Amino acid sequence: MGTVHARSLDPLPMQGPELGVHADDLDLPEPEHETKQEVLENKDVVVQRVHVDGLGRTKEDLLTYEIADVFKARNLIDVMKKSHEARQKLLRLGIFRQVEVVIDTSQGADALPNGLDVTFEVTELRRLTGSYNTMVGNNEGSMVLGLKLPNVFGRAEKFTFQFSYGTKETSYGLSFFKPQPGHFERNFSVNLYKVTGQFPWSSLRETDRGISTELSFPIWKTNHTLKWEGVWRELGCLARTASFAVREESGHSLKSSLSHAMVIDTRNSTILPKKGALLKINQELAGYTGGDVSFLKEDFEIQLNRRLFWDSVFSASLWGGMLLPIGEKSSSIADRFYLGGPTSVRGFNMYSIGPQSEGDYLGGEFYWAGGLHLYTPLPFRPGRGGFGDLFRTHFFLNAGNLCNLNYGEGPQAHLKKLAECIRWSYGAGIVLRLGNIARLELNYCFPMGVQSGDRICDGIQFGAGIRFL
Repeated sequence: MGTVHARSLDPLPMQGPELGVHADDLDLPEPEHETKQEVLENKDVVVQRVHVDGLGRTKEDLLTYEIADVFKARNLIDVMKKSHEARQKLLRLGIFRQVEVVIDTSQGADALPNGLDVTFEVTELRRLTGSYNTMVGNNEGSMVLGLKLPNVFGRAEKFTFQFSYGTKETSYGLSFFKPQPGHFERNFSVNLYKVTGQFPWSSLRETDRGISTELSFPIWKTNHTLKWEGVWRELGCLARTASFAVREESGHSLKSSLSHAMVIDTRNSTILPKKGALLKINQELAGYTGGDVSFLKEDFEIQLNRRLFWDSVFSASLWGGMLLPIGEKSSSIADRFYLGGPTSVRGFNMYSIGPQSEGDYLGGEFYWAGGLHLYTPLPFRPGRGGFGDLFRTHFFLNAGNLCNLNYGEGPQAHLKKLAECIRWSYGAGIVLRLGNIARLELNYCFPMGVQSGDRICDGIQFGAGIRFL
């Protein structure tokens, strides 16, 4: 048990279940002309003590930052609200299995007439926990086994070991995560991993063995991540029929890169949003910290969502990216962009747009893709919180292009090449939201602007994943 007397840093807004504290639980006089809500708002109180019951290996100084804002409450409604926010912050730390809140009048010789004590009853996670679940990626699924050592040193640090076996990728990794006390969004992590992936559209097999460090922090309304990664990559042919261009890429390479990502996300959901916007910008520079791969890579993602009449939603998306090799060596097939498939330009097979050799797709150094979408409720069973809320009908128009550029030709030649041979498609279908994990799409597609070498899916196409155009 701990008793904390502290002043807090500014709170972060949280969402979660409502706090189960009611005015009937407290000893309040019954007014003649005021409602109970007005009594709660007008009755001045002082939070004298905040207790935390059930602590074992958790350090009390970590919790001081998370619960200190409770002391700022000046009426009962405010005490309930700030206690609820503090509860959500404690759960966010990932070190407690359960957190309950009890609000009572102060006891003891120093108790004030309007004093209150707030008690958080916590249950810590075990020192070693395991998990088993399934994950959905871009048109692939995987089984994930994990072991976690939460709250290793008592300040929300954790070690995680994870093994994943999927339809196209097998991986395992060890990671250490350390947040800054009082600022959970500011955190540092170190990762060791090995990933083996199969890419049948390129007849390519890739094995990565690497280490990475990440520093995440918010600035105003943006979230930033700085990352260094060193990875030993082994490329090989997936089939004997692999093209000569893919065989040329086979072998070992060492990439050392620095990257930065900035995200602004105001969407109400990452899977099937009804309102809000997303802006994501990534930069990666390889070669200046070692390794034998050198390039500058830039890509971005923009999404706008707006609710319309009859609970329908209009969504617009735009993706783009550029890969600029540095030095005389050309870019690697493992670093280029790929386009096409049920999660990007629908109506085309997975990553089957752009440069190819003997049926193997080699990716491109420049791409763009855009999409317009209209999501509407099911006509026979609309949502409004029921089962129908998991389903939406979907009308879409997608377009995009992927190519390589000769950077000596100039901007006008580049724009002309990107405007040529645009692939596009339209269609309709049904979208199923799988909680806040992933979504499934079943669409009937009409691919247009098809070029020689493209592989299309004219008709029904199924897609599963997290990130959709």
